[in-house]
Amino acid sequence: MSALKDKLKADLAASMKARDEVRLRTIRMALAAVNVEEVAGKAARELSDDEVVKVLTREAKKRREASEAFANAGRAQQAQAELDEQAVLEGYLPAQLSDEELGRLVDEAIAESGAEGPKAMGQVMKVLNPKVAGRAEGGRVAQAVRARLSG
Repeated sequence: MSALKDKLKADLAASMKARDEVRLRTIRMALAAVNVEEVAGKAARELSDDEVVKVLTREAKKRREASEAFANAGRAQQAQAELDEQAVLEGYLPAQLSDEELGRLVDEAIAESGAEGPKAMGQVMKVLNPKVAGRAEGGRVAQAVRARLSG
């Protein structure tokens, strides 16, 4: 079993004992998402830590988007609940890259791939994605690459 999944299970037990409802429901949801991912496909399998991070990143993104939707609909209480869950999930994710760090990695990937112009975005993303895996959202990475290639 992956170390991250073990940590989630241990934290689930701790949050039950502490009666921390937000952490409890968030960790339960995260473990359910991991379990669904493990049985998806032709055969059940055990996820690696990197795969668990991808699942947790996807769940955190869902919470952020739901929070924005609730806020835009004037439902502040539900928006805050989604933000609280997102904060719990981010505690299990690697630290996000700052704009400066992301910009530096984009520049290195452009130099490494020899890409020029916006049409070469795919080449740069192919080099860059493994370097930023789990530390920056895909849309943010694509936006940074697009800005560098067109500017």
